[in-house]
Order: sequence, then C-alpha cells, then structure tokens
Amino acid sequence: MSVKTKTARWSYSKHQWLGLIGGISLLVWGLSGLTHIAMVLFGPQQAQFMPPAASVALEGARPIAETLAKEGIAEAAAVKTVPAPGGGVLWQVTPAADGARRYFRPADGSEVTGGDRAQAEFLARHYLATDRAISSAKLQTEFDADYPWVNRLLPVWKLEFAGEDGLTAYVHTETSSLAAVNNTTKTRLQSVFRALHTWEWVPPGMDWLRVVVIALMVGSLLALGLTGAAMLVTVRRKKRLPGARGWHRMAGYALALPLVMFSASGIYHLIQSALVPPVSQLKMGRPVNVASGKWPVEADWALIAKGRDIASVALVEGGEGQPLYRIGLAPKAPMGGGEHDHGPAKAAADHGMAGHDHAAMMAAQAKTPSTDAEIREARFAGIKPDGPAIYLDAATGAVEASGDKDLARAIARRFTGAPDSAVTGVELVTRFSHEYDFRNKRLPVWRVDYAEPVKASLFVDTGTGVLVDRVADHEKPERLVFSFIHKWNFLFPVGRLAQNVLVGAFAIALIGFMAVLGLRMDLVRRLRASRNGLKREEQSATAFTHE
Repeated sequence: MSVKTKTARWSYSKHQWLGLIGGISLLVWGLSGLTHIAMVLFGPQQAQFMPPAASVALEGARPIAETLAKEGIAEAAAVKTVPAPGGGVLWQVTPAADGARRYFRPADGSEVTGGDRAQAEFLARHYLATDRAISSAKLQTEFDADYPWVNRLLPVWKLEFAGEDGLTAYVHTETSSLAAVNNTTKTRLQSVFRALHTWEWVPPGMDWLRVVVIALMVGSLLALGLTGAAMLVTVRRKKRLPGARGWHRMAGYALALPLVMFSASGIYHLIQSALVPPVSQLKMGRPVNVASGKWPVEADWALIAKGRDIASVALVEGGEGQPLYRIGLAPKAPMGGGEHDHGPAKAAADHGMAGHDHAAMMAAQAKTPSTDAEIREARFAGIKPDGPAIYLDAATGAVEASGDKDLARAIARRFTGAPDSAVTGVELVTRFSHEYDFRNKRLPVWRVDYAEPVKASLFVDTGTGVLVDRVADHEKPERLVFSFIHKWNFLFPVGRLAQNVLVGAFAIALIGFMAVLGLRMDLVRRLRASRNGLKREEQSATAFTHE
C-alpha cells in the first residue's frame, strides 16, 4: 500500500472519529466568535472621536503652585490641564492612582465641587452627543463582567443614561477618554462571548480544567482542519460527490486553511494566557513633588504662548526627580502614521527652546474622523492628539535641554530599575499595533525596548509619567500571531469595516459548510452504522480511498 493511500485512509478515519466533537466545537466557537464581530459592527458607537477642543490661556491666571499650596497638596500623582465646558481648561489634580480627581479653575484657583463626576459627564456627552438624563453615576475602581480587564483603564466613571436601551458610558477622566460604551444588546452579546468563547463562568480555582477542556475541543478543530486538508491532497475526484458530502468537500478547499488559522492561533493564545495570566500593566508614576515648583508659569505665559498653539500643560517629574512644566504643543493638523523617532527638531525662536524633541511634527497628516466608519477606523489606527513638548524647570523657569525622548528613558528607568545601558531602542508610538493595543486609549506614547535583565518593551506617557503597558519579549510572538492569524489584521489595507465583514463571512461559511454539513454527515453515518454494522463502514472507507 502506497504512502498516499495510507495517509488517505488514516486521515479519513481520524476525520470521521473527530466529526462529532469537532462539529460541536466549531458551532460553539464559530457562533460565539460572530457575537464579537456583531459587537464591533453593530455595537454603540461614539459620535465624536477627538477630545473636546480646549484653549489653554493662563495669562493673568492664579499660579497653580499657589492653588496647590493653599489646598495643602505637596505631592500628586499627576497635575495637568484638561478640557472644560466652554472651550477652556481646568487644572486636574490626581492625588492617588485609584481615587477621584480634583479640579481647579485657573483664573482664581477655586475648586469645582464634584469635579470628577462633572468632568466625566461632560466627556460622555461630548463623545456620545447626547443630552439624555443620567440615571446613575459611580466611580468604578475594579474590573467586572460588564467592564472587563481588557479595557485596561481604572478608575473609570460608570454613567448610566435614562432610556430602554441601557446606554452606559465608562469614562476615564485622566486621559479624557471614553474607555467603553455599552447598551443592552452589546451587554448580551458580551455575555454570550464570555460564556461560550472564553468560558469565564468557570470558577478561578478550576481554571486548569477550563484550559484543558478548551484545548481538547479547539484541538479537535485543528485536527479536523489538518486531516481534511490531507484528504483533499491525497484523494482526487473526477467529479463532485452528490449532496452534503460534495458541498462539504468543495468548501474545504476554501475553508480548511481559515479553520487551521483560527484553531491553531486560539490554542496558542489559550496556552500563553494560562502560563502568563493577562493583567493590566497600567501604573501611575510616583508622586511629583509639586511643592518645590514655585516658579509661576502663568507669569511668563505671553512669551511662552507667542506664536504657539498650546494644547496642554502638566507638572511632571524630570529625569533627576525635579518638577518640570511640560508644555504640550498642538500639531498643525491631526496626525497618524507609524512609530517614529526623528530626533531633535529645529530650535524654536523664543524662550530658548533649542534642543527639544519635535518628532511628532514629522508624523503623517490625516483628516480628523467624523463619520461612523472613520471613527471606527481611527479607534484602532490612532490619530495623534497633541504635538511636541517644551520642558521648563518648575522651580526656576529655566528651559530644560532634554526632551520627550530623555524623559521617556527616565520614566522607564523608574519602573524597571535597569540601567540605561540595557536600553536597545526608544521610539515614539503614534499608532496602535499588535504590541500596543488600541484598548490602552492613549497616544502618543514612547516605547522603550530593553535587553537583559528586563527583556521587555515599556510604553510610557511622558505627559503624565504613566507606565501604560509592558510587554515581555516572550509575549510578542503570541501577540503577533493572535493579531494577524486569529483576528486577521493582515487585512488592514481594506479597512476595519471590510475586515470584520470578511472574517464574519468566513465564520458563517465554516459554521454552515463545515459544522452543520459535517454533523449531518456524522449523524447519517452513525445511523447507517447502527443498521448495517461496522463491517460495511470499513468497506466504505476502503472504497473511498480507491475512488
């Protein structure tokens, strides 16, 4: 007997043996996978992509140093300007990483009562373009079933709007972002996805059993795909078989590879997640000594703002631990593109702004998204919300010679404790990717790559000193595989909408031609075997290989 014949007979027998469990598994993961696509395509969508417009005008304002001193605030996790109703800004002060933030009016330093909740409502109404009443508002400091860890950001304000659709917004005020938006339909779809696709209903103490059972079931899909492909290669037919068998075989030519891709990448993701449980890596920087920042940036505001469109001001910790004012400049147009580090730009004309890193100004320009399709696309691709930065010593007002790139190194050094000699690269990230997921909600950030002993990439926000994400080197291959092989992000040239439609179409085809027809053939075979005995079944297998 030839190798080809042996392979054909072995593949056929194993394909039949796996038919029942594999067909059921394909129904379970195929249908639950479709719920995820449905959430992306038909879930609630923000009406605005960009944050609220804000004009930073601090000339004649009360110095923030005086305001903080009056309130007895000597240290804070973050101090920065944020958009406010009316087009102006407020000073946002984050006393601790897990609590509500405080807000002060620049003009007179007065505090906004209930400021964090009010800011969350302002942002939610901006992004959702709704004036509906809010029926419930609470600060959420832990992930739960409706707001799982994949959303990364905490704490968030959970705002429930009046109405029968259950519209709920999760707002992260520190980044002025809409972290998530749900309604009743999306919540139900999420429940189905968690129950059937990731099996989150399994108790934590039995997670090992969840991993084993899912691995066996999805492994049966992989085996079905491989044995089916082997049958297509080793068994040639001159004409199509009649009925379900013919359609099943013909569809196999187009669907065997997608089935192998989905199942193999799913198993890889399952094992990687079991070995290294995924958790949010977001960490606020250590408290900034704001009490030592006595120089009033407001006093020189006219000179600082001359000829510049200033997007934000923040108090951050410098490389030597000193407080610095970070003056964020707005770009001439919204920006997108890849990850770049273009080095120092041309020196600014006023206030001695030489030697600063103006990499962001080199990013490609892009149209601000406005339609639903453009907003969905931009959520994943990322558009840069601010431009380069100027750093001033908060104690003396002197211009710092270092820029964003140097501060990124310093922030990464604080979180790793590793020397700069271990750094292998520093890049400005202006676009989401498989390594820096869109759910981080924060752009631009700096990527700092480490060799031994860290062996990881850190993504840091120089505007707040935050560690946004940390990806170990051994996690990167799995992220790449899951992004391109499981989510099919290799289709990015066709756009996010078309990509999801194509993936959904293949999933439906797999369910119909592979799962449904396969289970039907398995049922017919079992009924025939029960009537005619196993002998005839063996003869059928032999005849199959000689057709």
